[in-house]
Amino acid sequence: MKTDQKMLDDLCINTIRTLSMDTVQKANSGHPGAPMGLAAAAYALWAKVLKHNPSNPDWLDRDRFVLSGGHASALLYSLLFLTGYDLSLDDLKNFRQWGSKTPGHPEFGHTPGVETTTGPLGQGMANAVGMAMAERHLASRFNKPDHQIVDHYTFVMCGDGDMMEGVTSEAVSLAGHLGLSKLICIYDDNNISIEGKTDITFTEDVEMRFKSYNWQTINVNDGNDVDAIYQAITDAKNETEKPSLILVKTQIAFGSPNKQGTCDAHGSPLGDDEIRLTKKNLGWPEDKSFYVPENALKIFRECVSKGFEQEQVWLDTFKTYTKAYPELAHEWVDAMSGYLTDGWDKDIPHFLPKDGPIATRAASGKVLNSISPNLKVLIGGSADLAPSNKTYMNGSTEFQKNSYDGRNIRFGVREHAMGSIMAGMFLHNGLRPYGGTFLVFSDYMRGAIRVASLMKLPLIYVFTHDSVAVGEDGPTHQPVEHLAALRCIPGLTVIRPADAIETADAWRQALKTSDGPTALILSRQKLPILNREEPDSFLNKGAYVLVDSAEEPDLILIATGSEVHIAVEAQKMLAEKNIAARVVSMPSWELFDKTSKRYKDSVLLPSVKHRIAIEAGSPMGWEKYTGSHGKMMGINGFGVSAPGGRVLKEFGFTAENIVNQAISLLNN
Repeated sequence: MKTDQKMLDDLCINTIRTLSMDTVQKANSGHPGAPMGLAAAAYALWAKVLKHNPSNPDWLDRDRFVLSGGHASALLYSLLFLTGYDLSLDDLKNFRQWGSKTPGHPEFGHTPGVETTTGPLGQGMANAVGMAMAERHLASRFNKPDHQIVDHYTFVMCGDGDMMEGVTSEAVSLAGHLGLSKLICIYDDNNISIEGKTDITFTEDVEMRFKSYNWQTINVNDGNDVDAIYQAITDAKNETEKPSLILVKTQIAFGSPNKQGTCDAHGSPLGDDEIRLTKKNLGWPEDKSFYVPENALKIFRECVSKGFEQEQVWLDTFKTYTKAYPELAHEWVDAMSGYLTDGWDKDIPHFLPKDGPIATRAASGKVLNSISPNLKVLIGGSADLAPSNKTYMNGSTEFQKNSYDGRNIRFGVREHAMGSIMAGMFLHNGLRPYGGTFLVFSDYMRGAIRVASLMKLPLIYVFTHDSVAVGEDGPTHQPVEHLAALRCIPGLTVIRPADAIETADAWRQALKTSDGPTALILSRQKLPILNREEPDSFLNKGAYVLVDSAEEPDLILIATGSEVHIAVEAQKMLAEKNIAARVVSMPSWELFDKTSKRYKDSVLLPSVKHRIAIEAGSPMGWEKYTGSHGKMMGINGFGVSAPGGRVLKEFGFTAENIVNQAISLLNN
């Protein structure tokens, strides 16, 4: 005979199940199977363990929850509604509809209580690793033995699809190395994917794999055993040296007489007939949609009062912390508010032409190291390329196991995980992450860049070795299409500075940006520091007149990065031929496009129809600046292994060729 507690638990679990399947059915679109199979685990976590305040989803010391399998969003929305977040039954009924608060996959900033945007499988796992890293770093920086103001866990739910994705392997490998013991993963081990049983593609021993990654593993053989799941979570929280994986053996679409345990329930509504059968099977009113028993809602809504009390305890702790450590408390408030500390940029070097040539990657390293002592929220590293990317902060230590106060992160050769971890660190709050690799490997982290842009996260990507001028490493390492590919991502600001002065301004711009990520595109080779008619570079406007020779020039040369220098040389040679050329440095399309029409016209004079864009990459997109009478000097194939200067010459990036192209254009 069931105990009263067991009956209440089942009532709550079946409330989650039926709400989720009704939500999907009403939309006639979605994924009911995972929410039904995970309902017991979700109930055990959200109602019995999770430290959260539904009345204040942004409480700083809350536990974080990531639904890595974002297709199971109906589960998350049901939990948010039931536990008292600002989400109504009507919002569930409006699932996947235009303008609703319940989109098909969870979206950060769109639905109260959603910690990150998930959907591309595996990235949520890496986001969770980033959140756990942020918690450990901030705890090391701010906690004192008598005042613990950072003390929470990161929970992530994932499925077989997440486990198959490479980014999961990258991220959990790093998490195990770092010993992130406050990271707990609940694995929906149901052996089902869209195409059928997972054994058609996925037969590895997941538990042994995670053990090899230095994770604690805990098995729960019955996904409906609330007590066993609760005990497993408790055991995971008691582990202090390793992250924990709880393998919960579930059945997809549990309770459905005809679809339980089948792939048919993964990504399609159950159908009205099957829903009636399922409700009957679960002892639920068959003809009631979105039915929430009063007793179940009462239990879930206890999270509101409990969460309020937990936050009040924390506020009291922080109040005494403020009195005991006023300076640290001030730093905490600055960090959590995203405020750039007064004087953060006061030591940025003032580069001058007399300083001599310097690669923009090297200039970037100098700028980074001038900022880092004054901006303690800055944290980051490289995908095993710090010496090449110049991304190491000399004044800080390394972020390692039991040394979490360090700000230099060794991401290893894990570009996709690096990008997703950076997002998780920022989403946690209190940090400004950056990460570096070669521009050509931005492909490996493109999924993470895209989702960060979707979430409008002000991350900083440091992409060096920016063109075929990389040279001897050859076409595998020479980016061609990558600038165009990055510029295609909505919300991403791409900046390719021409010299050290523009590089310093690029860092200023990136750190002042609050509504999206920035990609800094930097050279391997040394570049002279340009003389300017004006003392500033105007990089914040995306483009500016670098050299002019007449009020009404014969043509305009537009260039980015290292090619600006070639354009300047070409301008001098054209002047000797009595051809007046204006040189425009355009480090950022996105910034330029945001300026007024008046400013744009002052730079790219509408009366001057002859324009040449010069960039050692794909010409795609440049026509919007060159116009119908202009042309683009770019690269439409792959590079070649040879010294960088020779490669540029062979591809036509010489002042002489620009002059010839200009004369040809003017004569047509």
